[in-house]
Amino acid sequence: MAGTGTEEFDVIVVGGGNAAFCAALSAQEKGARVCVLERAPEDEAGGNTRFTAGNIRFAYRGVEDLKEIMPDLTEDEIASTDFGTYTEDQFFDDMFRVTRNRTDPNLCEILVRRSFETMKWLRSKGVRFVPIWGQQAFKIDGKFKFWGGLTVAAWGGGPGLVQAETEAAKKRGIEIRYATRAQKILHDGFRVQGVQVKAPGRIYDLKAPCVILAAGGFQGDAEMRTRYLGPGWELAKVRGTRFNTGDGIKMALDIGASPFGNWSGCHAVQWDFNAPEYGDLAVGDAFQKHSYPWSVLINANGRRFLDEGADFRNYTYAKYGRIVLEQPGNFAWQVFDAKVEKQLRDEYRIKQVTKVEANTLEELASRLEGVDGKAFLEEIRAYNAAVRQDIPFNPNIKDGRCTEGLAVNKTNWANTIDEGPFKAFQVGCGITFTFGGLRIDTEARVLDEDQAPIPGLYACGELVGGVFYFNYPGGSGLINGAVFGKLAGATAVADLKANAGGMPAPVPA
Repeated sequence: MAGTGTEEFDVIVVGGGNAAFCAALSAQEKGARVCVLERAPEDEAGGNTRFTAGNIRFAYRGVEDLKEIMPDLTEDEIASTDFGTYTEDQFFDDMFRVTRNRTDPNLCEILVRRSFETMKWLRSKGVRFVPIWGQQAFKIDGKFKFWGGLTVAAWGGGPGLVQAETEAAKKRGIEIRYATRAQKILHDGFRVQGVQVKAPGRIYDLKAPCVILAAGGFQGDAEMRTRYLGPGWELAKVRGTRFNTGDGIKMALDIGASPFGNWSGCHAVQWDFNAPEYGDLAVGDAFQKHSYPWSVLINANGRRFLDEGADFRNYTYAKYGRIVLEQPGNFAWQVFDAKVEKQLRDEYRIKQVTKVEANTLEELASRLEGVDGKAFLEEIRAYNAAVRQDIPFNPNIKDGRCTEGLAVNKTNWANTIDEGPFKAFQVGCGITFTFGGLRIDTEARVLDEDQAPIPGLYACGELVGGVFYFNYPGGSGLINGAVFGKLAGATAVADLKANAGGMPAPVPA
């Protein structure tokens, strides 16, 4: 319970998701007494991590590397799957391409170079991983082939990852205080001395020479979204936890931390238009609608407005939510015909979905709420006539099956919309996390406005700025939290030892 046990620690971690637990586990294995402060009650704990599918991007050279992460892989599974490779160079290329060369090169270098070793470290802490056959590989000629550089997820998805990390922390004596909100960093003008926290019925000071901030972005705060992302963002739905309202960022700025990164940018996806205001743990990430590369996207004016097949979903989904939010009425309809129904992901089959079906396009046009039906039919006719049907459809590669001559062409996976029954799904914008945050050095120390380290203050995860701009490669959020969480924990203890002249010996993993 909050307020019980020792009130002094070596390291306090603010947050309760993947980045926070990686920081706590890293600090503990170096010998520190660690306390994790989770603002949410235990039944809602886990930050944004708990709402994810648990997909994690990292560099690997082939199946031998994957076997180190997933020792349970069977010979039959290996024989029936082309896992390919995802080299560090490919990871770098993806990071720089999708961020328009804005990602901080020093932070990106750490992220990519340490991604595989961090996965092995997580495995050593008891986290299990599995291939994402159902999401990232289609079976062609009897063999699964992975695409888009994303191969592995935590067993049990985001909830499974949180559970594994929580169990690892408890096993190692890390104290976790739920329903305990850090609301102020204790600072004497020179260095951090702990945090002031608010728990049910009590506000008190918790002392520690090292504080690691891992409390997520500001996407849960409608006012901050509108202030930094722009008008209309108060209308977006929050995909994840309601507790990520920028607390860590605001506390650090209050003591002079330097803001950094893409403050007007965020990760935002197509999300069921009628989803609740915040994430629903019972549904998880299933409100997302990520099979749009096989669809045409139609706005209220009955028109297409983006290239659904510009790239693999991994490289477009995190930016297309913003474009949908900018459409008239802040919505769009994803329209599919029967030819691609088998390609639809499981999230299209949940009960809580905004969907219409029809046997003819004319009937469908009358059922697309808020859409100019006449314009829609004109748009579909023009689109169908523009499809290069001489190029074969292949969902495992960027197949070049495109349209020609349209104002907005589709680059890949263009199929005619002419075979009923037809299905359409209404989507809005679901914001995942914000890209602006705190400036850190290459050891995860928070820097002040003079770009000097604030003694005793560290940061990791979604509240760190400078890693992602405009967009991000799918699965890189969790590995970002893990890499910099592990780094923050190790740096905090190293600094503490250097300043205090010694600490207890590291704890065996």
